[in-house]
Amino acid sequence: MKIYSLVVAAVMVMSASAAFSLELKNTAEWPKTDFTNSSVDHSEIMSGGPPKDGIPAIDNPSFVDNSAASEWLGDKEPVIAMEIDGVARAYPLQILMWHEIVNDEIGDKAISVTFCPLCNASIVFDRDLDGVRYDFGTTGRLRRSDMVMYDRQTETWWQQFTGEGIIGELNGVKLKQIPSNIVAFESYKEQFPKGEVLSRDTGHSRRYGTNPYAGYDDINSSPFLFRGKVDDRLKPMERVLSLRSNDKTVLFDLTSLKTKPVVNSDFEDTAFVIFAFEDMNSALDKSDISSSRLIPSAAVYDATVDGQELNFEINEGVVTDTQTGSEWNIFGIAEKGDLAGKQLQQLDHGVHFAFAWLAFDPEAEIFKH
Repeated sequence: MKIYSLVVAAVMVMSASAAFSLELKNTAEWPKTDFTNSSVDHSEIMSGGPPKDGIPAIDNPSFVDNSAASEWLGDKEPVIAMEIDGVARAYPLQILMWHEIVNDEIGDKAISVTFCPLCNASIVFDRDLDGVRYDFGTTGRLRRSDMVMYDRQTETWWQQFTGEGIIGELNGVKLKQIPSNIVAFESYKEQFPKGEVLSRDTGHSRRYGTNPYAGYDDINSSPFLFRGKVDDRLKPMERVLSLRSNDKTVLFDLTSLKTKPVVNSDFEDTAFVIFAFEDMNSALDKSDISSSRLIPSAAVYDATVDGQELNFEINEGVVTDTQTGSEWNIFGIAEKGDLAGKQLQQLDHGVHFAFAWLAFDPEAEIFKH
C-alpha cells in the first residue's frame, strides 16, 4: 500500500498494538460512557492514533460564497453537497479530511456532516433525536477501519458507517441519514450559484488542500488499520455506490460505471437510474487533491417522475430521458426540456470503499452489469 505521509506513518507506529482494552484505557477519558452497555465486541475497536477529539470536529462552521471559495478550491475538487429548505451548502473534502465531522444547522435542521478517509465514507446525519439535539466528536478509535464518533451529551460511541450507537446509553439507537451528493465543486456552483461553501476559517491551522493519505485509494492497495476478513468479491479499495431497500443492498462498482455511466434497472420493485460522471478529483490519490486523478461522481435515483417511469441515455456527455428528451444533471434535476425543474428522488446511501461496506453488510449483492 502506498502511503507516503509522515502523518499516517506516525499513526501506524502509535497503533502498532492490535489489542485495545476498553476497560484499561477508557475509564479516565470516558467517565460518562457505560461500557457494559455494548452491542459490539470490544476487541474489534482499536486506537487510530489521535486521542479523544485529537481530530477536532468543527462546531461553529462559517461559510463563504462560491466566488470566494474558488480562490482556494479547485473546480474538480470533491465536495459534499446538499440543500435543505432552499439553502444549499457544500463541504469540501479538503477540509473534512482534517476534521472528519462538522456540526451544523441549516434553518431548523441540525446536521452532522461526516467523512472517514479510511473508508471513503461521506455521510450526513440528522442530529436531532427524540427531541434532543446532539453534537458529535471523534473518539480517536476505529472499528473495521471506520471512525467511531461520540456524542457530547451522553458520550455514547457511534459507528460512523452505520450511524448506530454501539457503546453507552444510546447503544442500539440509529441516526437518520440525510441525502447528500459527492460532486465536483464546479457541478455544485452550476446548480447552486448562490450556494454557500464551508470556509477554511475553522479556528484550526491545517494543510487544507492536501491529502495526508497519499496513494491510499490505489485499487491494488489494502485497507489501513482493518482487522478482519476482506470479502474477495471486489477489490477492497474499489469504490462502490450503494442502494438499499427492504433490508437488502446492491453495490455498483465505480470501475464498471466508468464505461457505462448511465444504468437503467430495477431493485426491489423500484425502477432506478444511475448517473456516473468521471469529472471529480479523488480526495485520496495525490498529496495535492486538486492534482489527483479524476473519478466518477455517482448517484442512484428513482426513475419515476409524476407516475411516469423514465428511461435514460447519455450522448456526448449529456443525459436525457427517452420519453421527453429532457436533459438531467448529477443532482437528478432536469435542466432543460418538458420536465425542466423536476427532480428525481435520490435512493443511494453513498459511495464508499468496497471492503468497508462488505464488512458491515456482508450479505450485500454485487450488481452484474
